[in-house]
Amino acid sequence: MNPLPLLYRLSTGIILLTATSIVSAEAKFKVCADPLNPPYSSKKKDGFENKIAELLAKELGQTVEYTWFPQRIGFIRNTLMASVKEDAVDSTEFKCDVVMGLPAGYDLTETTIPYYQSTYVLLIVRGRGWDDITKDAAQLTNVPLERQEKLKIAMFDQGPGTTWLQKSGLLDYGIPYQSMSGDDENNVAMQIAKDLKAKKIDMVILWGPMAGYVISQSPKNSYTVIPMKSTPGMQFDFPMSMGVRKSDKERKAVLDQLIVKKAKEIKAIIASYNIPLL
Repeated sequence: MNPLPLLYRLSTGIILLTATSIVSAEAKFKVCADPLNPPYSSKKKDGFENKIAELLAKELGQTVEYTWFPQRIGFIRNTLMASVKEDAVDSTEFKCDVVMGLPAGYDLTETTIPYYQSTYVLLIVRGRGWDDITKDAAQLTNVPLERQEKLKIAMFDQGPGTTWLQKSGLLDYGIPYQSMSGDDENNVAMQIAKDLKAKKIDMVILWGPMAGYVISQSPKNSYTVIPMKSTPGMQFDFPMSMGVRKSDKERKAVLDQLIVKKAKEIKAIIASYNIPLL
């Protein structure tokens, strides 16, 4: 019998146990979050990332503490990488330690194992003349030209939805939106929900969690939801992770353990927000 695999497992277990002990010894579970970003997070702490943070903190015997900052350009620099003392050099004390939702492999941070995977969906308001579009977004490309000209579909400045519209010959019918809102009262999902109700747009290709929020703001069965299909040249589904500083290997190891241990509870929280999961 080769003792190396056993020794490897034992040493790995010791390292993880030590990391857990170090991280658990901290009093706070310090989260970097956007104060107005439903369904992810808000100062009311009613987003799904808020709920998951509470779940993990409770498991560690900690309380959640937030550093609030709009999640747009400069977010990581001003939160996860920001020292508590702004003039400190080589500080080991930072404003916060965990970003609850980042794409797996995000280049500015170390990321945990993915804890959910979602997809973009085509969200169509029912009762506005598009109820026959139910199976595939490609159905929009096959309707007569005079009908296509009546399209009122949201189009973001970046993202796979806009690429799909371009490749499908529908870009001219898109109504432009910014993917990062500078609005202090509405994030992108909130604005889309309002504009769909106001009939400024009738449909949108939207990231799963944001689509879940829009759905939650209207009576049941108000929307047709069609998952977008990834192809070799265009990806619509993405795994999502938590982010820590690249040097914070111990915290990553602990979070990886917690993601596995609390997988069922995490999935239940996310599913309760109408988020399509893969």
